[in-house]
Amino acid sequence: MDRIAKLSFTKMLISTKKLRVYLVSCLFGVLFSFCFVMPAKAGSASLYLAPSSGTFFIGSTFDVSVFVNTGRENINAVEINLKFDPNKLQIASPTAGKSFIEVWVSQPTYSNTTGEISFVGGIPSPGINTSSGLVSTVTFRAIAPGRTTILFLDSSKVLRNDPEGTNILTSTSRGVYNIEVPPPEGPKIFSPTHPDKNKWYKNNNPTFSWEKEEGITNFSYILDQDSAGVPDNKSEGSYTSVFFSDLKDGIWYFHLKAKREGIWGGTSHYSAQIDSTPPAAFTPTAEPSPKTIEKQPLIFFITTDAFSGMDYYQIKYIDITPERKEEISGFFREAVSPYKLPPLDIGKYLIIVRAYDVSENYREGVVKIQILPKGLSITKQGLKFRTISISWWILVTILIIILVLIGFYFWKKHQVTVKSKSNKLTEFGKRIEDHRGRINGIKKDTEYHE
Repeated sequence: MDRIAKLSFTKMLISTKKLRVYLVSCLFGVLFSFCFVMPAKAGSASLYLAPSSGTFFIGSTFDVSVFVNTGRENINAVEINLKFDPNKLQIASPTAGKSFIEVWVSQPTYSNTTGEISFVGGIPSPGINTSSGLVSTVTFRAIAPGRTTILFLDSSKVLRNDPEGTNILTSTSRGVYNIEVPPPEGPKIFSPTHPDKNKWYKNNNPTFSWEKEEGITNFSYILDQDSAGVPDNKSEGSYTSVFFSDLKDGIWYFHLKAKREGIWGGTSHYSAQIDSTPPAAFTPTAEPSPKTIEKQPLIFFITTDAFSGMDYYQIKYIDITPERKEEISGFFREAVSPYKLPPLDIGKYLIIVRAYDVSENYREGVVKIQILPKGLSITKQGLKFRTISISWWILVTILIIILVLIGFYFWKKHQVTVKSKSNKLTEFGKRIEDHRGRINGIKKDTEYHE
């Protein structure tokens, strides 16, 4: 028995040691997973443009390259979706130069109307691990002056080389570029009415002036909406200023060249950006509703502008409650949508929103609101309960109908009562007649027997 006990104890020790070894192995396995597996899941990729900034002249082309930083991960596919301003840039070539992409899933697609370009490509397993992988290069053409941006849309992706194709894109950077009118090749041009070529003006009557150097005998000029326009070789005279009126909205270009010793020189260009039209018509909205018991309702507003773009909004309110004298609450104040009104008293208000574009044109939008009491109230117009309002004439009509119905009810009830009583009297009369008949019969029968 002792030998059996010792043998059992020895087996128990061996089992315990095996259990310890197993637990230690599991612990190292978990630590290994955290140390080596988890960091792989924490990887991140980024997309960026090069160059990220620059200055280019109207009519010129420039290349913008798309690069990916895989964040020390192996990737095998990318989806690039770029957005640009089609009023200032156009795509001259969707792809150019070298790329690490080996297989294009679909041909690059782009639109110079909506200002978008997309391309999807990949590379066979094991993929690529890089901090500056060239995806593709897009050639843009500058078409209008001003500051413009090229950015990645949220739908862009960078896929890890794993069975799930995990999207590891965590950051993108945009490119900001300045587009300018080419430097003058001929006379220097300036404008007293539109001095900044990159600014929008609501004045649609521009004046252009220029310098006249010694030996210049004639000038030729033209005004159009072609950034690369060239005037003909017909003289417009030797004066140094010209005035145009009632131009339509848009970007206009004044082109000028000078004649010296019988030879026409190079052309100078000057741009004037005109926006004399207010933003699009709009109507503000009130939440939770135009008629509400909420004393600080929210006012929502938004509109668009076709040329210079929206700049800012202003708002003010007017107390138009009939019982109170019309009262304007201060001046317009700058606001963003949604705008929470200050606490208002019970009554009616006119909310006026002004929408300004970059050229300082503005459009007004108006909404009427009414702050109602929380319970039932009596006003000159009638009864009000929250958002429900009943005028006095409706109340009087309802009261008359109720009185008529009550009168009809009692009349009808009286008629029923009268008819019932009449029926009872008739029946009572019949009984009396029957009783008299029986008495008379008895009397006759008695007389007969006698």
